[in-house]
Amino acid sequence: MTITMVKAPAVSISGLTVAYKTDAGELPAVSQVDLELAAGTITGLVGESGSGKSTLALSLLGAVQKPGRVTAGSVVVDGIGDMAKLAGEELRTVRGAKIGYVFQAAQNSLNPLKTVGKQLLDLGKAHKVRDLKGLLRHAKDLLDRMGLNADRVLDAYQHELSGGMRQRVGIMFALVLNAHVLVLDEPTTALDMITQANILQIVRDVHKEQGLTTLVVTHDVGVVAEVAHKIAVMYGGRIVEHGPVTQVLAEPRHPYTRGLIHAIPRLTGDISAAKALPGTPPTLGTIPKQGCVFRERCALRMEVCETVEPPAQRMLDGRTVACHAVKEGAA
Repeated sequence: MTITMVKAPAVSISGLTVAYKTDAGELPAVSQVDLELAAGTITGLVGESGSGKSTLALSLLGAVQKPGRVTAGSVVVDGIGDMAKLAGEELRTVRGAKIGYVFQAAQNSLNPLKTVGKQLLDLGKAHKVRDLKGLLRHAKDLLDRMGLNADRVLDAYQHELSGGMRQRVGIMFALVLNAHVLVLDEPTTALDMITQANILQIVRDVHKEQGLTTLVVTHDVGVVAEVAHKIAVMYGGRIVEHGPVTQVLAEPRHPYTRGLIHAIPRLTGDISAAKALPGTPPTLGTIPKQGCVFRERCALRMEVCETVEPPAQRMLDGRTVACHAVKEGAA
């Protein structure tokens, strides 16, 4: 008898709810999210601004800032444990060393008063790296592979670097301590098309070379199509569709996923075929407390959508969809 070993996911998010304290009480920005990041894969987390993407990503780092807090669920990282339960020195050790995070605005994570090299040494000392020369060599190797002049970059201040260079420096900082999980928050925002293409190629190459498990957070479906193996679509703090990127983009099941894809203008054909989603996404204070969070903008809205939140249903092709209009187990 042959026994097939199923490899545990590198990251397993279960029942995660993250709420922010407001004058109206604690309001959930992320609600009951279940999501697994398979080891060695790239997952794209996509949705409009305010959908909860960055809050979910920060949960992987144990970095949700007050007045936000994890109120339920877990974020279990292989070899580390539940990030929601770590604190203090234990949490600081994990960040950077085990989980690398490249922030949405790369320049905001760099100290404008110190050179990149000085910040690298500070990082090494904070994580008690004994071989600082070895750390510098590793950083130079990463920068060289990303097409940068390593010596020049390490001697530079942030204002002396372009947006694309700062983004690559951010990736270097996230990987220089040999993290095995990488989170990229809007890695191509505010970059020109050529620089975007270069950054995405770097993400693919570094991911493969270092055997990473990568989460790419973006509002750009095109970015996900370019680099990801799987896609998770987020709306109103929920994952509404999740599955292999080629299947989801070729035949989206959730009406929100279809709306996102149909809103993308094409380079060829009828430009007017691109149609914006009607309405606007909910804010933290306007997310419905019951029923489907997407119903106000949905053409498939039914009576059940008003009061019952749709469960995540598994399809025959392996993806999950949270929609009352989609039949469980459909091909």
